[in-house]
Amino acid sequence: MSEASNNGPGPKSPKRRKLLTLTGLTGLSGLAIASWPFLRSLLPSRKAQVLGAPIQLDVSELEPGEQITAEWRGQPIWVLKRDDEMLRTLASENLLDRLRDPDSEVRTQQPGYAKNEMRSLKPEYFICIAICTHLGCVPVYRPERGAPDIDKDWQGGYFCPCHKSKFDLAGRVFKGVPAPVNLVIPPHSYVDEETLVIGIDQEQTRMR
Repeated sequence: MSEASNNGPGPKSPKRRKLLTLTGLTGLSGLAIASWPFLRSLLPSRKAQVLGAPIQLDVSELEPGEQITAEWRGQPIWVLKRDDEMLRTLASENLLDRLRDPDSEVRTQQPGYAKNEMRSLKPEYFICIAICTHLGCVPVYRPERGAPDIDKDWQGGYFCPCHKSKFDLAGRVFKGVPAPVNLVIPPHSYVDEETLVIGIDQEQTRMR
């Protein structure tokens, strides 16, 4: 064996160990830096937390027949203040006979406390997720009666322009349209007469 081979830095020499240690530390540092974006993706983002939080809405200035749109969990939410004529229409036999699920028997579409004729905690306020249950389009609020482009017997409600699904002013779907079920009612409650909370059930509010 040559002298050069014997005098070169072997696996156990101090210089070689130092070099391997520095190389290892550099590799671990690089791995940590490369992994950080992946590790961060496993953590809930601030935006995701905000989108999942309940929201409060002041409904004190909402006029009868007026509707506002809010956002909760990245979804549009409608809040409609129904007038007396709208409430009378929702109870009419003529309308009920034309609905697919007038008694809200599909339980997944509303909380238990909204399984009633008005599908709401308070008759005058209707709250729903503004997404058609067919293919996810956003329907249009059409409160006028006898709209010729919808139905000559139209008594007001929601019309989806994408595939012509129809819902009444309680979000109940009509028979013979593509949408299979009623509009979804989100969990909601009231802090007081003027403050609506989307994202917290009424039962939870009472327990506090």
